[in-house]
Amino acid sequence: MAAPLTVVLIVAVTVRACLFRSSLADLIAERVEVVSPLNAWKRVVEGLALLDLGVSPYSGDVFHETPLIIYLFHFLVDYAEITFMVSSLSSHIVLYCLLLSLIVTSCCLFVDRYLLNPFTVLSCVAKSTCGLNNAIVALFILSTIKKNALLSAIFLALSTYQSIYPVTLCAPAVLYLLQRQYIPVNVRWASFWWFLLQYAFMYLGSLFVIICLSFFLLGSWDYLPSVYGFILSVPDLTPNIGLFWYFFAEMFEHFRLFFLCVFQINVFFYTIPLSIKLKEHPVFLIFMQLAVISIFKSYPTVGDIALYMSFLPVWSHLHRFLRNIFLVSCVLLACSALFPVLWHLWIYSGSANSNFYYAITLLFNVAQILLVSDYFYAFLRREHHLTYGLYLKRKDGSEATLVLK
Repeated sequence: MAAPLTVVLIVAVTVRACLFRSSLADLIAERVEVVSPLNAWKRVVEGLALLDLGVSPYSGDVFHETPLIIYLFHFLVDYAEITFMVSSLSSHIVLYCLLLSLIVTSCCLFVDRYLLNPFTVLSCVAKSTCGLNNAIVALFILSTIKKNALLSAIFLALSTYQSIYPVTLCAPAVLYLLQRQYIPVNVRWASFWWFLLQYAFMYLGSLFVIICLSFFLLGSWDYLPSVYGFILSVPDLTPNIGLFWYFFAEMFEHFRLFFLCVFQINVFFYTIPLSIKLKEHPVFLIFMQLAVISIFKSYPTVGDIALYMSFLPVWSHLHRFLRNIFLVSCVLLACSALFPVLWHLWIYSGSANSNFYYAITLLFNVAQILLVSDYFYAFLRREHHLTYGLYLKRKDGSEATLVLK
């Protein structure tokens, strides 16, 4: 039985506080699986130092966070540990409220999955700004579920401002709000286009205000190429748990632009077919989009993975239709354990090379793809059974086998 929410919160705070005060905090903050060039705390500190000296934090190639983040920590740098802990706990509370809105009976289990997830704990202790991004995404999802279109658009704009990729969450948000307002998804209906224009105006207007606010704070547009150009062009090939770094380290320069476009399109391309297939199930579409973003983004960390994996208890009714869950779980656990081992063999012992580390990274991402594909298959199969019954019969009365293509 899942522990009560209060006990879980106390345990989570205690674990984080102990790790913050231990010698492991500095080690965790250096792990390439936990932080990236975009969200590493040491880069935020470098940006703050430049800002205090009156130099633009984007003048070099160190700081790549957004202006709002650096000005937030300009006032809260002495309370950074508390800030990250509060953001982490607030994400859990928001997600708990989200589960209550979805009338899910395993709310405490859901909170356990996120609050006590080792990936979430590591991300918080490393003071990765990924935790702040997750909190914003959680607020966006909650606002959408609560049918508040304005707040949904504002939080989606904030998420997009932080990392570009959450723009793909616009499709499930619109589909959910249309569904709750009983507006059919039909291009022939004027009400469909009217609502679409309203949401687009709120989203683009919020994004415009945030970008202009960043300009007034910084006094220049230097942050645009340093933040968004950095995310899209992937110039820093520091190893991480993503698919980009090794491939582009080995890439001939004249092929780089083509394959860069191919890799980046991956994140956005799946939005269209998934939205068409899951237009009646926008909540599951949000889960799928979060998973696609965390797998195919240019600088992923374990904090991104923790967010979409915390939604797995929501789909506990799909377990009977899953095919490879045990194998995939074992692979994910084994890869998580082997990341630091192979990193040590490569960087410190010199008895391995980058191929070893990328091999385990590739396996880790393949396992994630299999996990998400398995849940997608299970969801479609359950929907098919709800429509046609659990036991299928051919026209001659013999038993049929369901094959999804």
